[in-house]
Amino acid sequence: MFGLTVNDHVMIAHSLPDEFFGPAQGLHGATLEVSATFTRASLDEHSVVLDIGEAMSLLDAALTPLRYTNLDEHPDFSERLSTTEAVAEHIGRKLAESLTERPEIGISIELRENPRAAITYTVPERT
Repeated sequence: MFGLTVNDHVMIAHSLPDEFFGPAQGLHGATLEVSATFTRASLDEHSVVLDIGEAMSLLDAALTPLRYTNLDEHPDFSERLSTTEAVAEHIGRKLAESLTERPEIGISIELRENPRAAITYTVPERT
């Protein structure tokens, strides 16, 4: 299995209005470090997983609508809490939409809101 990882970051605001989240219930900002890993069982005809420039552009396109946004007001989060896990799934789905014609490329996302913890989301296999 081959993998290509590109990274970026996104600054967002959000609240998590449930007692479960303690002090994060109120509106607060977060800078999320984002890593997107693209995988393939074998390399393509150019001997790559995906062009690095294209991978970076795809990640930027997925993050741009979230940049400096209050996710409490973002339509894609109107029916769900904008936890780090939910944001990772959102980014993964946006990347999968961009690669609809190339289902052989796997996608996983890692989000880090602080140096001590990270979450990952792997997009289910696409056919």
